[in-house]
Amino acid sequence: MLKRTVYAVALLAAGCALAADPPDTVPTSPASSFGPAPALPKPNKKLIPTVKIAPAVGWPQGGKPRAGAGLAVSAFATGLDHPRWVYVLPNGDVLVAETNAPTRPDDGKGPKAWVQRQLMKKAGAQTPSANRITLLRDTDGDGIADQKSVFAEGLSSPLGMVLVGDSFYVANTDAVVRFPYQTGQVKLEGPPQRVADLPAGTINHHWTKNLVASPDGKKLYASIGSNSNAGENGIAVEANRAQIVEIDLQSGATRAFAMGLRNPVGMAWEPGGGQLWVAVNERDELGDDLVPDYITSVRDGAFYGWPYSYYGQHVDERVKPARADMVAKAIPPDYALGAHTASLGLATADGNSLGPAFTHGMFVGQHGSWNRSTPAGYRVIFVPFNGARPQGEPLEVLGGFLNDKGEAQGRPVGVALDKRGGLLVADDVGNAIWRVSMTP
Repeated sequence: MLKRTVYAVALLAAGCALAADPPDTVPTSPASSFGPAPALPKPNKKLIPTVKIAPAVGWPQGGKPRAGAGLAVSAFATGLDHPRWVYVLPNGDVLVAETNAPTRPDDGKGPKAWVQRQLMKKAGAQTPSANRITLLRDTDGDGIADQKSVFAEGLSSPLGMVLVGDSFYVANTDAVVRFPYQTGQVKLEGPPQRVADLPAGTINHHWTKNLVASPDGKKLYASIGSNSNAGENGIAVEANRAQIVEIDLQSGATRAFAMGLRNPVGMAWEPGGGQLWVAVNERDELGDDLVPDYITSVRDGAFYGWPYSYYGQHVDERVKPARADMVAKAIPPDYALGAHTASLGLATADGNSLGPAFTHGMFVGQHGSWNRSTPAGYRVIFVPFNGARPQGEPLEVLGGFLNDKGEAQGRPVGVALDKRGGLLVADDVGNAIWRVSMTP
């Protein structure tokens, strides 16, 4: 008991001390941890893991993120309640999932978990979930929403949204549900129809579930995160997790489409093509520069390593029992996004109006690190593609989410293109939706 108490106090002290340190001028992982072939250091596992939380303070009056070269940013909507995800309907209406984690009584027990929860409160990650989707409408086309209404409420920690024909689908934390929808409708009516169950339960460590539809509208793909960092809760609780599930809308059948993805969140179709891509959060507590988050094309039936290995076949020695047979199946992802950047949002560049530098590639929302001595992420980047493959250095689209005291004025999450080709960014600390456009 004494050992556990000392551990908790030491971890809390370490976390609080680190949180007060100012960030680097441009918070990022080393360039070597970006790209198709990142340089991976040896694991550096510590008894007390590095904890550096950027306390959530919100934006000062008139404050906003810093736009990248040739870009401008403005507030599309403010005064929201923890907006995490954004989806644009064909008529231009913008939907925002105002959401947070559900009650999870068994997600982490003991002094380490308690301390981490206290620190996450400082990061603004412990607010109650509004459990709703809000509709924002820009009636005069000036890039600012002038109408706001409740589109759906009484949901269960919703995140993913997608329209297929006259059916609107929502990924709650425990199920995919369907509502009837007509163009221009400002509120969904009637009880939702349950389409497919999703794993939840009393642990539900990675609670967010995202959705995309196949280009032909016949299937949905749901991304489901793991129930732990690296299997420490036992493999049994990871059933049907750390994977992307395919849902056949005609038969209702579900199957695992790709596995071994620790926390897949954002999904998008390849620019100009038909390949599914996903943004994945990799594991923590192996050192500042392990393991890089990534985006990757998703191969049907592929295994990407979690929890037994990372970035292909690099074995995670913490996972017991070891599974050499599973490690042998693991394939490396396509493009590293820096360690601990918490890369969540993903949107194809197709149809954007931000200028020639952003013609072909993917936009990525990086929520920001907690397990790194120098902050990483806290920005929106663009990954350029050459044909069907990511290539070259990422470009910063939005930055400035941390102030000079190391406090989080905002944290970017979901990204989506609006009907006029501007980039919308959900900011769950700033409680805003930002709109990025080309500089006039």
